Amino acid sequence: MLRMISLIVAGALALSACTPAVTTGPDGSGVRVYNITARDAKEIPFRVLDNVNQLRAARGVNPVELSPQLNAAAATHSRDMAVQNRPWHFGSDGSSPLDRVRRTGYQGRFLGENISETFESEVETLSAWMAQSDTRNVILAPEARNLGIAWHQEENGKIWWTLITGG
Repeated sequence: MLRMISLIVAGALALSACTPAVTTGPDGSGVRVYNITARDAKEIPFRVLDNVNQLRAARGVNPVELSPQLNAAAATHSRDMAVQNRPWHFGSDGSSPLDRVRRTGYQGRFLGENISETFESEVETLSAWMAQSDTRNVILAPEARNLGIAWHQEENGKIWWTLITGG
């Protein structure tokens, strides 16, 4: 009997690990939450870079490289959007994307910034950016040579994404 109970508990735990977390979205409906693990955090910048470069290659555009300075500017803004609780391009100190990029010491030219407030993964977010011409143009800018990507995830699962390109 103890063995049977142990098997049932183990099975329930295994199944619960496969169930995506769900929270209430802005419209009151349930949404699936993408929880960023420590492993994901290490891989996300490279997955985004690979996906962006595949999209750029399909359009005949040169690849981009990750920039530590642009990553830092993106991370600062992702955290700041969470603090402000609104997705917009200005920092709580009134800074613009250009200001934040300059503060990191980036020597190239700032080209564009994409932002998102979502519960979705980096791939889903990149796909949403590619569906809109203004954010797609930031990703596919022919003069881009560098990319910064970062996020801030709140305890409720909401993710604030920032992608920056520079040339």
